[in-house]
Amino acid sequence: MTSHATMLTPPSNYAVVQMPDRKYPGVVFQGDTLHSMTTQVAQMQRLLAKQDLAELGDEIEVLLHDLLAIQNFYEQVCSEQAIDLPYFR
Repeated sequence: MTSHATMLTPPSNYAVVQMPDRKYPGVVFQGDTLHSMTTQVAQMQRLLAKQDLAELGDEIEVLLHDLLAIQNFYEQVCSEQAIDLPYFR
């Protein structure tokens, strides 16, 4: 297979990438960033099981903040590249 993806942003912990034959770009995470996020979700499960809702709320807030920053970055890149979003805002 000789298809190539197009980097729409410089590489960092995550990058916006246009995959071949796909209408919309995607976000590629570095493995350590993905691991960090899955670790956060596992911690949320433990906090829920312990009914530590205050700490769970804090963990959710941190993860949501991080994901919203990535989504905002994605939307900015799509706008700059004149690419429609794959969802309605």
